[in-house]
Amino acid sequence: MNRYRIAPSILSADFARLGEEVRAVIDAGADWIHFDVMDNHYVPNLTVGPMVCQALRPHARTADGQRVPIDVHLMIQPVDALAGAFIDAGADLVSFHPDASTHVHRSIQAIKARGCQVGLVFNPATPLDVLDWVIDDLDLILIMSVNPGFGGQSFIDGALRKVEQARRRIDACGKDIRLEVDGGIKADNIRRVADAGADTFVAGSAIFGKPDYRAVIDQMRAALA
Repeated sequence: MNRYRIAPSILSADFARLGEEVRAVIDAGADWIHFDVMDNHYVPNLTVGPMVCQALRPHARTADGQRVPIDVHLMIQPVDALAGAFIDAGADLVSFHPDASTHVHRSIQAIKARGCQVGLVFNPATPLDVLDWVIDDLDLILIMSVNPGFGGQSFIDGALRKVEQARRRIDACGKDIRLEVDGGIKADNIRRVADAGADTFVAGSAIFGKPDYRAVIDQMRAALA
């Protein structure tokens, strides 16, 4: 159980009360805060920028003051233009889509050079081939189980095969790389996703859409157990 991480996505939170929402899900047992960045270019939606990340950084702590990681998922193009700004704003991990970068390896190295963890994100129809060349430099692989752009979508079952493939690649390289899944994660399917090899789970409306955040997170942990 200690290896699993639950990362509520603030995309589904009440934007008028974001600081309070972040504190509420952390108090309810969240391990990470997932921060979705959309540019109305790479994806058909526009969300939040570095200033919001900076404003939320002080709120992303446990009751006893421990820092809770902010997991920034960039759905923007080009990647390099804003990655550094999010690192300055307090991101602990920055992940991006390889098809949104002209030079994937250079983008990875630019993020790592700033002392930040880095991940690659794969859409439902994006092959994993780029991992052949960069997996040793990664801290996280994120598999999208919906098409990026909007919260509240249904889980795409075909993503499970991609999770299995990513897990085999991680095991073969021997590195401690997190395998995260984002899209349609709920208490009733999280076990299937874990069985496919995932260890980190992004959930937006499944948590923020319910009145009792702790009850939902507890249900997820019970399913993982």
